[in-house]
Amino acid sequence: MPDSPRYTVADRPPFRLADLLLRWESILVVLLALVFAVNAWATPWFLDIYNLADATYNFSEKAIIALAMALLILTREIDLSVAAIVALAALGVGAAGALGQPTPVLVLTGLGIGLLCGLCNGVLVTRFGVHSIVITIGTMSLYRGIAQVSLGDQALTAFPQPFLDLQQTYFLADPPTPLSFVLFLALAVVFGIVLHLTATGRRLFAIGANPVAARFSGIRVDRIRFLLFTVSGLMAGLAGVLLTARIGVVRPNIALGWELDVVTMVILGGVAISGGIGSIPGVVLAVLVLGFATFGLTLLNVPGIVINVLLGCLLIGSIALPILIRRAMRRRRST
Repeated sequence: MPDSPRYTVADRPPFRLADLLLRWESILVVLLALVFAVNAWATPWFLDIYNLADATYNFSEKAIIALAMALLILTREIDLSVAAIVALAALGVGAAGALGQPTPVLVLTGLGIGLLCGLCNGVLVTRFGVHSIVITIGTMSLYRGIAQVSLGDQALTAFPQPFLDLQQTYFLADPPTPLSFVLFLALAVVFGIVLHLTATGRRLFAIGANPVAARFSGIRVDRIRFLLFTVSGLMAGLAGVLLTARIGVVRPNIALGWELDVVTMVILGGVAISGGIGSIPGVVLAVLVLGFATFGLTLLNVPGIVINVLLGCLLIGSIALPILIRRAMRRRRST
């Protein structure tokens, strides 16, 4: 019996600079540099350190949700109820504040409501076998409806000062850094390690590539999906706590439309809507690109409706461009 072939370093495909430059993360780095360069040229206030710190307030809560959403989309799932969970968590925080509860109780209330909503989504998706887009559209209406019926035209504004200080003062003074941005960076490291350096991450990629094959290979697909929806709800609850502390008021339309912003961050970050492809560094870069691009446009007094149009075009491009890049890379490898 002949010996099995032995592969050496020489048998590996040669390193090509073009492959590195065509990576989606590399393109996002270039886009981020262009965003900073163009905005610095267009307005002298963009590079002010305090302006940049304040800009992170506007996207850090969404970015925290995007980390969990990335894992869901990677496994061919989606959670369109995240913005409604933010509203319901904010409602719970506001109700606890109106009862005179201290800051720890308010934080735990928001996290607990988000966790329960995520558990509900996970049970419905895994037990009934209905695609998550259908389930979470239903729970989106349910959670948002509860918030609207409970509040009506009223607003909740009774919060203890220590709770408001969580998001209305800088976590670090030099450089000035909001708490929400610090939490986003810390969670990005945790999510990145889990996805890219653990067996759990390899299971997520396997589920996204082929859920049926993953199930037959012994991966507990439904359990993992259930956990992912639970984490998504928990991150939305955390975002609800941070958002309420930042604006100091709870209204029924809080976080309205956030689900589309979060999905845009994830897709722009290179996570394939068809599953099995994506990275946490790509999502982090996409968050920074979108956040600082929107901030720059706001400084230039661009109307919000125009910004929405531009973001819509960017979402379409972020779906189409990775497909074109992968085709180009396959053609280069075949030549």
